[in-house]
Amino acid sequence: MNSKQNDRINQVQENTVVIGIDIASETHYARAFDWRGIELGKVISFGNRLEGFKKLGLWIQTLQKEYVKNQVLLGAEPTGHYWFTLADYIQEHNMNMVLVNPHHVKKSKELDDNHPSKNDRKDSKTIAKLVIEGRYMEPYIPKGVYADLRISVNNRYRIIKELNGIKNRIERWLKIYFPEFKDAFGSTYGKGSMMVLHKAPLPEEVISLGSEGINHIWRVVKLRAVGMNQAKRLYAAALRSVGRKGGNRMARMELMMQLEDYDRKNSQLEVLDAIIENLCMQIPEVEKILEIKGVGMITIAGFFAEVGDISRFDSPKQIQKLAGLAIRENSSGKHKGKSGISKRGRKRLRTVLFQAALPMVVNNKEFQELHMYYTTRRNNPLKKKQSLIVLCCKLIRIIYGISVKGFQYDGQKLLSDIIRPVEMTAA
Repeated sequence: MNSKQNDRINQVQENTVVIGIDIASETHYARAFDWRGIELGKVISFGNRLEGFKKLGLWIQTLQKEYVKNQVLLGAEPTGHYWFTLADYIQEHNMNMVLVNPHHVKKSKELDDNHPSKNDRKDSKTIAKLVIEGRYMEPYIPKGVYADLRISVNNRYRIIKELNGIKNRIERWLKIYFPEFKDAFGSTYGKGSMMVLHKAPLPEEVISLGSEGINHIWRVVKLRAVGMNQAKRLYAAALRSVGRKGGNRMARMELMMQLEDYDRKNSQLEVLDAIIENLCMQIPEVEKILEIKGVGMITIAGFFAEVGDISRFDSPKQIQKLAGLAIRENSSGKHKGKSGISKRGRKRLRTVLFQAALPMVVNNKEFQELHMYYTTRRNNPLKKKQSLIVLCCKLIRIIYGISVKGFQYDGQKLLSDIIRPVEMTAA
């Protein structure tokens, strides 16, 4: 995990060359400074290729010999995905690389010249100065099962997003050509309705088949969820349909392409879910975490994809900060403003925890009682969303305790946070 501020500052010593690198898609810029902020050598540019990385390495070696330095600390902004390959090269060559917050670079770039201009040379200097001051973080690059899990979960998010886009296009098509289709089905994406959309999506095709023909589509594959009554409702809906009639041949082709994309994405999702489950089961103590009612495989996958190896943390509070759930104070002098969460860190981790807490207050008895207590207690009752944030932090502590400390989930111990009234305790 990240060191304390003093430890980070102490990493930059008299024998250290601090390199500030401004990352771009094709060409990076680098500037070198000593521990006092005096520039060493001249700014260089190098390409995002092996030749460019070798040029950077040779330049660093030259600086070390010229200024008698035996330590190197490279700092960069995490600009999109462009820094990944450079970070791997630096790590393979036993050099240290740290990251500075782009927000800090933006806010501090006027300290030297009191001017809001931005360019690659100026940014690389600002980055190096932030590193010298210890205002950086050490990047975590997951390895092994955690690297595979992060890539798999990211792909799952992408497929879900693409599936939602396809569903929206299918819904749009139905609103135009068969708006009454939903009158016969609870869901457009059930097996029965999807079979009809593949065979007879247009109202005139449903009328041509008749209710018997529609029912036959389901009987061939022995689908029991739908039957003759539903076929009659669909036939009646087709008879009164106000859907557009022009261009039906190409409209049908349009829907077939959307359905083909939908089926393919669903197949990819099934394969990916199986892979994710297999990866999760390789992580120690996952079976114990699954024993918590309301916590499923997708929650666990999303959590460890963002956190990585949980044993690298010294405290669950560090994971809370990583998720952007650390409390942000807003006070000055006598003024005491409202506090809230920082929302700094990994947004997806925060989303995973919040989406897990929502069903847990319904399905998990202990979380349900805690939520009721937090929102109805006499002193400082919380709003529902505030209570859910508290439960997110509690879930972090539970997963940390099980994974790192080897604890067992104990619902009664969890409820010890509820302060019972004196009379109930006495009773």
